[in-house]
Amino acid sequence: MYNIQAYFEPKTLDEAAALLADNPDLKIIAGGTDLLIKMHHGKIEKVELLSIRKIKALEGICKLEDGTIVIGALATFTQIANDPVITENIPILREAALSMGGPQIRNVATIGGNICNGVTSADSASSLFALNARLKLRAKQGERVIPIEEFYLGPGKVDLKPWEILTEIIIVPEDYVGYGGHYIKFSIRKAMDIATLGVATLCKIKDGNVFDDVRIGLGVAAPTPIRCKEAENYAKERVASSETLAEIARLSVKSTKARTSWRASKEYREHLVEELSQRALKRAVVNAGGAEIA
Repeated sequence: MYNIQAYFEPKTLDEAAALLADNPDLKIIAGGTDLLIKMHHGKIEKVELLSIRKIKALEGICKLEDGTIVIGALATFTQIANDPVITENIPILREAALSMGGPQIRNVATIGGNICNGVTSADSASSLFALNARLKLRAKQGERVIPIEEFYLGPGKVDLKPWEILTEIIIVPEDYVGYGGHYIKFSIRKAMDIATLGVATLCKIKDGNVFDDVRIGLGVAAPTPIRCKEAENYAKERVASSETLAEIARLSVKSTKARTSWRASKEYREHLVEELSQRALKRAVVNAGGAEIA
């Protein structure tokens, strides 16, 4: 079933980076909920594995003195859902974590693996796009930090070099302080299903009911997760009303490149974008301290 040719289990980042530098063909495994399925279906054969599960430096979630939130790549979705730093500061990511599979999957699946898998349906991706998350990548030669929007290159393809490891997800305070958000996952079945569409909205309200900023992240609306920049630009400085939300939703559809699949047609996905972006933004407005929109 699993044709594993070699298995390495380093305990430090330096050791892992050195192993990758010497053998870039190694496949990194953490929770294994994505990689093992690919191996089971024969999509990956004769694999050599580098397990990062014992690297303590990749665990944990913390808030630095300057307000920056750092999430270790090995943080499981159960940890994310239960962590007070996430719950108190970026609850939109907690909502996304709770929508990911069932308890058994959430106990082992890691946020780093979810991102590096590169699929547009990744439950964490839409919220991390809306949060302007940055990713720290480690190699033997050093580190680099890139915006998550630049990490996704195409369907199942990410900007992770064969000798690199994703170590941290970074969210700076100016990207979450004062914002309210909401995440909606739409799926045909509610139980452990892959998203037909994922919608993450964040907003900041001023003067009672005026949008100071709006961010909309979508999953499964294009080959990669996306932001709806035209809709976001339109929303700034506008009154948070039902009319404004309707136009934001219409413009959000313009940013999509949805396709027809066995899960849903292109037209149905576009309908979901228009409907669910309004629903999510209505909740985000209230969570940001604004008045409820009828």
